[in-house]
Amino acid sequence: MLAAPVTENRMTAPAFALTAIAATANPAVYATLDDWLAARNLVPIRTRDVPVPRSLSDRRLCRTMWISAAAVPASIAAELRQLSEDSGIDLIWQEMASRQRDYRLAIFDMDSTLIRCEVIDELATEAGVGEAVSTITEQAMRGEIDFQESFRRRLSMLRGLPEETLMSIAGRLPVTEGMPELITTLRARGIYTAIVSGGFTYFAEYLQRHYGFDRVLANALEIIDHRVTGRVLGDIIDGPAKRDWLMALASELAIEPEQIIAVGDGANDIPMLQAAGLGVAFQAKPRVREVVPCAINFSGLDSVLYLLGSKSELHVD
Repeated sequence: MLAAPVTENRMTAPAFALTAIAATANPAVYATLDDWLAARNLVPIRTRDVPVPRSLSDRRLCRTMWISAAAVPASIAAELRQLSEDSGIDLIWQEMASRQRDYRLAIFDMDSTLIRCEVIDELATEAGVGEAVSTITEQAMRGEIDFQESFRRRLSMLRGLPEETLMSIAGRLPVTEGMPELITTLRARGIYTAIVSGGFTYFAEYLQRHYGFDRVLANALEIIDHRVTGRVLGDIIDGPAKRDWLMALASELAIEPEQIIAVGDGANDIPMLQAAGLGVAFQAKPRVREVVPCAINFSGLDSVLYLLGSKSELHVD
């Protein structure tokens, strides 16, 4: 993404950056944000409108504002979250340090993050138990039911499902807007990419083959005589397991957790989102948005790229 002309107000090093991503290309949507900042004496010292991919330019705007402030309201995260919900603009507040890191690993949840569905719900629909499984899935993603318990209950309902049904669903997975562009760009920058999912290896490996992810960890469905048994092989991948794998990959790649980008949407993603240097709640459940400061709710997955920053941002000409 190429830099657009920069507007400067003062010759001061920024301490924070506020990124605003509007899903509708209408400059008027930023007026409310300008008023909000002014009311808190948070005046941007630099502002830059960032070009978006040509295919999306008719319906998205991105603006980054660099702010120098000795004190920031403790309530700023909650206030920005509310303003975002009211205005339909993605608003991400970052300390400059988080935009200056040398990110080397990006790790993603799969269901409802890389793809726009929960695969277990799709399998359940084919098995004729869609409504019952979907209800349990939503409760688990909101953190109302222990993930492992909910997983076993849902999986047991899939017993007897033909293996060819998995092949059919894999071929029609609805990929999230901006996912291919994001992964291509991250890989071009030399960033290692991985999927860690409470879903199934069958589908995670399908995405790996088609989009070039370097590594995958998910649940392996047990299949006997070409039918799903309703069990998995090995341990269930839950929230703590996701975090542990993130840390293990960091150790294997000889990088620090601060150099990791993690993206997810459900309650079982919270441990890894909080462990990463940049945790992003993507179109996430309310509980996740409450505890993960960076949230993208209205725009595509490639909007994560707007949060990576560059070393040159610290230099004021």
